Amino acid sequence: MISLPDFGASMRRAHPSARQAVRGRLRATAGFGSNPGALRMWSYAPPALPAKPALVVVLHGCTQTAEGYAVGAGWLQLADVHGFVVLCPEQQAANNPNSCFNWFEMQDIARGSGEVASIRQMIHAALAAHDCDPARVFVTGLSAGGAMSAAMLAAYPEVFAAGGVIAGLPYRAAESVQEALGAMYKGKSQTPAHWGALVRGAGPHGGPWPRVSIWQGDADATVKSSNADALVQQWTDVHGLPAGPTRTALIGRRRQDVWLSAGGEPVVELNTIAGLGHGAPLAASSPGGVGKAGPFLLEAGVSSSLELLRFWGLAAEAPASEAAEPSPPPPPRHSARSGVHDIQGVITRALTAAGLIK
Repeated sequence: MISLPDFGASMRRAHPSARQAVRGRLRATAGFGSNPGALRMWSYAPPALPAKPALVVVLHGCTQTAEGYAVGAGWLQLADVHGFVVLCPEQQAANNPNSCFNWFEMQDIARGSGEVASIRQMIHAALAAHDCDPARVFVTGLSAGGAMSAAMLAAYPEVFAAGGVIAGLPYRAAESVQEALGAMYKGKSQTPAHWGALVRGAGPHGGPWPRVSIWQGDADATVKSSNADALVQQWTDVHGLPAGPTRTALIGRRRQDVWLSAGGEPVVELNTIAGLGHGAPLAASSPGGVGKAGPFLLEAGVSSSLELLRFWGLAAEAPASEAAEPSPPPPPRHSARSGVHDIQGVITRALTAAGLIK
């Protein structure tokens, strides 16, 4: 577990004028709002920004820091190249023992409340501070951060053009510790209409809805891959799309299913990485690699961060030669037999990864 200082009480009492500190390449801002979720705000703006840059909100996973995930997943590197501002909300140990965003607590995922409201206030502050384009705001996250990204897209759909959920869960997949464990380890079966209704009922918004890119490793033992399927069901239902994808492609280890709008725009996509465990896919070791491998930052030959930028329209599409590479046989999946013989161990690891126990 990564221990962080308790900034919660001091931030709630912060003076409305912003105060800043620096950690690595990130700059902290206090006093960005009432901060009902007691989160900390970090951000990064490249030295030479274009006029009206995009804003990308990046939500870390459990046991990670804002800086660790932003650097490891390559977001600061990509911001330098493509010219956008990165906003990195950070959880605090006082709110969650493993520094996970509380995606399973209704008071933290309901519009106008808790952690989602704090992140919304940070977005407002970042837009003003950097004169960002309010029509180009995006959110993504890993694991608990992925589940919180789904919550942000549901609670504040009018704020985001698009989002990305990596090894995460659908909005309101859980509303308690017990439900969180069940959703992570077993998945939760609902109809697409039920999943979609949860998003439509999260606020007064009636559309248009943000586009969504979903990433999942098929060997993930912490968040079962059926959660990615449920995310697809949730957002295809919201967008009024059919159950089956418009097109499917195999790109290296990645299977990509895409749902297109009537106008031919990719609206929902599911990227499944063969043999990948729980973490964000990286292409750190490739020529011109992105990111840095580490815990929950996994070399996969594809950068989910760069591919998200492409899906959002913030980076050029991959060269045709890259997309046309033959697909090698996927690596063997992790054995599931250990789960049969050590059920308690699997449950404990899942609870710890979710931030539900120390």
